[in-house]
Formats: sequence, structure tokens, C-alpha cells
Amino acid sequence: MFKNLILICFLGLSAVILGAFGAHALKENLSSEALSSFETAVRYQMYHVIVLLFVNTYDGFSIKQKRNISFLFFFGILFFSGSIYVIQLTTITAKSIWFITPLGGLFFIIGWISMIVLFVKKIKN
Repeated sequence: MFKNLILICFLGLSAVILGAFGAHALKENLSSEALSSFETAVRYQMYHVIVLLFVNTYDGFSIKQKRNISFLFFFGILFFSGSIYVIQLTTITAKSIWFITPLGGLFFIIGWISMIVLFVKKIKN
């Protein structure tokens, strides 16, 4: 569990650093549309870091449930936010990796649905 929490803290730290980097260093180098996309990636990363902290410290989930939900959100951050960072910070174009960002979004959606299902099951018990 502590390994997950360390990784989650690293993801939170990197969201803060990337947010500051975007607000200051990229402001003059990216178009307003590109900067907005970068900010969306940072925001979604931080939202899901907060959810991961909840998931991994909530006693109502089993270790297996925590692992499965964490997997979904980790890969959501990696694919969704990560692909946007790559597109905005490198010469790799969105057209060349078009499928990665929505795949990350799908991981987020499945993670949220998984949590809903677990909570509905808890209500029924």
C-alpha cells in the first residue's frame, strides 16, 4: 500500500510542477489553445491523484479492489494526461498518437464506473 501512496504523491508533485511550468515557462511558447490543453492534462491528473489518495486509504475497499481501481486511474493519467504533455512539449503530433488520449479517458471512465459498482454493492449489503 505504501508503494502506491508514494507513487500517488509523486504524481501529485509532478502535477504541481507541471502546472507551474505551464503557467510560467510555457505561457510564451504555446498558443492559448495548446496551453489550455496542457492545463486540462494537469487538472485531470490532479483530480485523479486526489481520487487515488481516497481509494488507497479507504478501508471499505479490499486490497484487490484498491489495486484494480488504482490500475485504471494510473493508466488513465499516463495515457490521457501523458499524451497531452507529449503532444504539447514535443514535436509528436496529435494525429500520430490520436488513440492514446481517448484510451486514457476510457480508463478514467471505467475506474469511476468500478467505484460506482462497488458502492452500489455496499448499499445492497
